[in-house]
Amino acid sequence: MPTIRLDLGYDGSGFRGYAFQEGLRTVQGDLDMALQTVLGMPVETAVAGRTDAGVHARGQVVSLQVDEKVDLERLGRSLNGLLGPEIAVTSITLADDAFHARFSARWRRYRYTLSTGIAPDPLARGFEWHVGSRLDLDAIEDAAAEFAGEHDFSAFCRSVEGRSNVRRVDESRWEADGDRLHFWIRANAFCHQMVRSLVGLCYDVGRGFTPPGSVREIIEAADRSRVATVAPPHGLTLWEVGY
Repeated sequence: MPTIRLDLGYDGSGFRGYAFQEGLRTVQGDLDMALQTVLGMPVETAVAGRTDAGVHARGQVVSLQVDEKVDLERLGRSLNGLLGPEIAVTSITLADDAFHARFSARWRRYRYTLSTGIAPDPLARGFEWHVGSRLDLDAIEDAAAEFAGEHDFSAFCRSVEGRSNVRRVDESRWEADGDRLHFWIRANAFCHQMVRSLVGLCYDVGRGFTPPGSVREIIEAADRSRVATVAPPHGLTLWEVGY
């Protein structure tokens, strides 16, 4: 059975996350329905990363298998006609038979955007968290540096019994862009609410609520109650996935 790889982006504002949920609008629900309409049969899709409600994607990856040869160009046009403008399929390719969007992925990269301007930007309000105050960039950069490496991130995740929260973070940094601050993070995988909680801790450090020197202690404590702030979902974007 041929394996197809879909690369897509989406504005997560109107969705209750990526994963299918009965009775709720989700990215997977819309995508699977569109695929079934075009292909004339139900399909089973796999995804690189299940984004939460309100989270966006620029470089999400989905894989599926089909019973027969498919005209990929026609499939792309049809999917975009049914899904746009909130979901856009940017690339469709045939992949190796063993390719799986989730299990073949080596890393995921996210970007979170804070706005520190005096007033929010109405045209960007759905894609950045307007905090309305200047933050100590040196302090939040120091905090972000502590996240790099392999750690138990239980202090930053909703734990699931029987599942490990140990993750390997290869990139964790802040980038200043005028009145905007972008947090870039790349890891082999992420647990639920991990990135938003890391941003929340950096925010508390940057405004002086949490001492920068306590970040390592918070990580090592692995205690969810130690992280008070979880950044809202709309500032977060799944930027790319590496294979």
